[in-house]
Amino acid sequence: MVALTQLHQANSTPGRLTIQTIEIAPQTTAIRSLDWDRERFDIEFGLQNGTTYNSFLIQGEKVALVDTSHRKFEQLYLEILLGLIDPSQIDYLIISHTEPDHSGLVKDILKLAPSITVVGAKIAIQFLENMVHQPFKSMLVKNGDRLDLGNGHELEFISAPNLHWPDTIFSYDHKTGILYTCDVFGMHYCDDHTYDENFISIEEDFKYYYDCLMGPNARSVLAALKRIEKLTIGTIATGHGPLLQQNLAECIGRYQSWSLEQAKAETLVAIFYAEDYGYSDHLAHSIAHGITKTNVAVELVDFNSAEPQEVRELVAQASGLIIAMPPQSSIAAHAALSTILAAVHHKQTIGLFETGGGEDEPIYPLRNKFQELGLTEAFPPILVKEIPTPAVEQLCDEAGIDMGQWLTRDRTIKQIKSINTDLEKALGRISTGLYIITAKKGEIQSAMFASWVTQASLNPLGVAIAVAKERAIESLMHVGDRFVLNVLEDGNYQGLMKHFLKRFAPGADRFAGVKTYPATNESPILAEALAYMECEITSRMDCGDHWVIYSTVQTGRVAKVNSLTAVHHRKFGNHY
Repeated sequence: MVALTQLHQANSTPGRLTIQTIEIAPQTTAIRSLDWDRERFDIEFGLQNGTTYNSFLIQGEKVALVDTSHRKFEQLYLEILLGLIDPSQIDYLIISHTEPDHSGLVKDILKLAPSITVVGAKIAIQFLENMVHQPFKSMLVKNGDRLDLGNGHELEFISAPNLHWPDTIFSYDHKTGILYTCDVFGMHYCDDHTYDENFISIEEDFKYYYDCLMGPNARSVLAALKRIEKLTIGTIATGHGPLLQQNLAECIGRYQSWSLEQAKAETLVAIFYAEDYGYSDHLAHSIAHGITKTNVAVELVDFNSAEPQEVRELVAQASGLIIAMPPQSSIAAHAALSTILAAVHHKQTIGLFETGGGEDEPIYPLRNKFQELGLTEAFPPILVKEIPTPAVEQLCDEAGIDMGQWLTRDRTIKQIKSINTDLEKALGRISTGLYIITAKKGEIQSAMFASWVTQASLNPLGVAIAVAKERAIESLMHVGDRFVLNVLEDGNYQGLMKHFLKRFAPGADRFAGVKTYPATNESPILAEALAYMECEITSRMDCGDHWVIYSTVQTGRVAKVNSLTAVHHRKFGNHY
């Protein structure tokens, strides 16, 4: 099947940006932009293996380009494309969705091929009009529509809204059996392998990507899976990471089982936002990311495409509602808000945030209406006026955690009260030390009171820490991240324990009133700590409701040589 493989490297950034071109089927070429050193992708991802942006060229009697690339690849991508084809011969530009990492070069393509027809969902074309600010020919497609390119290449379009943008479509080539899915089934992973031959090496990234982007839209995932179940798929051409070919049934099956589990969760939060307004999408996904850490399901709904009946049914099912303030001029959003206000009840929990669009509907009058209806507020309104900083993203993540923890409080209490076995009492007899984990990355810093800490290796010197998935600090505890392990002193730990065990509001400074000084890795060292160690995370293992994080120890010091570590004795093993 593979006819040729070529690698091209950007001269301006050696080893960092490369492009792979490879024929993946008859008249079908993948153009894979490899971003080797990208370390972060929005709030969700601390990237350890870079990422890729995949684009595809289908040359039948008519020629179609499926997606473009990230703006950073502008020169290199366009040079490669010009080497493959005269852009004026490209008849169609298919937009799987309009997120900038896939559509960042649309304007450049329009300049090279002004007569090209842009193909996409209705909302995708609307988004593009606001992005490129110039007229272009377009073709609106919906689920089941087809486009015949000739030579047997007939594309069928499958609607997949909210995966993870509301304008997402799949494209299926009936000749080659290739399903172009953009973000769906993708992963942030960069290496020279075009396909998924070594699934063991990528399955953690595959799951991590699902958890961050697809998990919050589990119901939409299931709807999309149902639409493709009758297709004969030979290759899934993703927008990020390797193309899936060797493990298709496994990957589809995992999406199915993960989504069923998420959709059947006891508790559901509905997030309403305006996809094309301000930073609504960005912040909504940050909040959703925090909610899913607490094992609560999330459904994201775009005001612009929501049907009244869908809104009523979702509000009736949801235990919590989060609303991004839409523009005052949006008729569709105001209709949806009216439907929400008519359908809510006093047992639900609410959260509101501004999107930074400049014309947001006033947040406090709406807040007052929900309070009058008896809803409980999960977190104070989040007000955004400018481009969200990492600190704002972290605030949103923590707000989502607060929402999820509030909604699952009864479940947590029930678990604590279910102490009736000798096993739970026996587990509680495992004694542990008392520690505070502190971490800083850029302008974000956080801390966690910990007791599940142990030395794990001698060569190299290493420690293991169990971190609950719903901890705020969890987003700073990925492979490559650094932190300080502060050891608390016997008889002199109560003040620090009381401070760090209290509940902090989203975005609150956890070190206010606590004396610290910076470690060489920039994380705070507690001045009252008995000892400290600077650590770097090298691996983490999924252990149910916790991550077990293994870290190598870089340096450390004991402040009081003759003092002992504070020790924690529990009675039961089913809660802290």
